[in-house]
Amino acid sequence: MAVLVTGGAGYIGSHTCLELIAQGYNVVAVDNFCNSQPESITRVKELAGKSFPFYEIDVRDESALDEIFKNHDTDCIIHFAGLKAVGESVKVPLMYYNNNLLSTIALCSAMKKYNVKRLIFSSSATVYNGANEMPLTEKSLTGGCTNPYGWTKFMCEQILRDTAQSEQDWSIILLRYFNPIGAHISGMIGEDPSDTPNNLMPYISQTAIGRLKCLSVYGGDYPTNDGTGVRDYIHVDDLAKGHVSAIKYSTAHTGTEVFNLGSGVGTSVLGLITAFETASGVKIPYEIAGRRPGDIAVCYASAEKAAEILNWRAEKSIAEACADTWRWQSLNPYGFKNKL
Repeated sequence: MAVLVTGGAGYIGSHTCLELIAQGYNVVAVDNFCNSQPESITRVKELAGKSFPFYEIDVRDESALDEIFKNHDTDCIIHFAGLKAVGESVKVPLMYYNNNLLSTIALCSAMKKYNVKRLIFSSSATVYNGANEMPLTEKSLTGGCTNPYGWTKFMCEQILRDTAQSEQDWSIILLRYFNPIGAHISGMIGEDPSDTPNNLMPYISQTAIGRLKCLSVYGGDYPTNDGTGVRDYIHVDDLAKGHVSAIKYSTAHTGTEVFNLGSGVGTSVLGLITAFETASGVKIPYEIAGRRPGDIAVCYASAEKAAEILNWRAEKSIAEACADTWRWQSLNPYGFKNKL
């Protein structure tokens, strides 16, 4: 079976390409490298012990998509490609709406043209409303998103639902991620933000390696066990396996289905820092800063639906994710680049 992976050079995309190949799938990957590096694809091929077609394109480019669909007999698409920095989306919302929505529309148009009707979509827990009780289930209230990035995922979900509704042979799986962390156990691929990290784990690891001086912890007065925000962290390898489980499910089901991909366990910011210090042996300097607008105290998933229907559960621990992240950061102090 051939799978086209958009955003295949990115953090989650690269790990998923590797998992797909390990499980016997043929991979075709595309990326425009706006937030990734070509070296990522080189290393995935090295780890896999196998080459695969890769194209440097923007998914909004319909003529480029045409060429890929003409040249490759594709059975299923995993759509990762998209801008994902919450803070940046607030500053440049039009760029986010243009990129994330138009890439999804262009991809679906190409799929319809070439009669490829199976899509796994990279969605996010940001589509859930902040007023929900925890844990979040797939039936929890969505909308009321606190930033343009979240709204783009919400809107893409609606575009895909409507697409699946229009013709009965579409199979679309919406995977709502929580907080991916960790890296491949080899230390060869991992999260490599192109600028100052927006996510907690790479900020911790870059502070540990000395690239950043101090970690800012946003909010120390939440109603949690230590006053810091609680989130659901999931190892990127487990997340990659979740996509393979979704592909298998899609082969026998049509319509639209939604699954949370999370650990089902909440970990505080200070808890994650402590776990990383234990794994690395490095003390992380941090300071408590004010709360960020839109942040909530606690957010974690119920992953029971994925366990029941996809036969998938997150298996790797926070300790393993921290150890794997530290291995990646230690071996690659500046990520895929040799130096800044």
